[in-house]
Amino acid sequence: MKQQVQLELEDVKRIAAAAEAHARAQGWAVSVAIVDAGGHLLWLQRLDGAAPISAQIAPAKAQTAALGRRESKVYEDMVNQGRTSFLSAPGLQGLLEGGLPILVDGQCVGAVGVSGVRSFEDAEIARAGIAAL
Repeated sequence: MKQQVQLELEDVKRIAAAAEAHARAQGWAVSVAIVDAGGHLLWLQRLDGAAPISAQIAPAKAQTAALGRRESKVYEDMVNQGRTSFLSAPGLQGLLEGGLPILVDGQCVGAVGVSGVRSFEDAEIARAGIAAL
């Protein structure tokens, strides 16, 4: 039987703080979501000035990254390259860049999703959060 590492609240707080710090340093108003390996929401924060819709998009990106065990950008690229049938994939709503899995020793333990600025900047913020681990 395999043992799996799990995110603890202190890990989630560390990721969130680093993501927020990076966003604030750039002057970016975003929402940051962190989910566990099953895509269940552990953390959501919307910085002052972030669009209300970003608080729905960020968790969707995080969930997509966690359940797919890969960056949400992979799915966006698939759709943009013509595989539009992938839009019907069950449970995956955040098919946009900005969701990144949190990998520990090759295992996905969760994901971070960010929404509010350009998608590559969303991903940059998510990477900064994950790097705090």
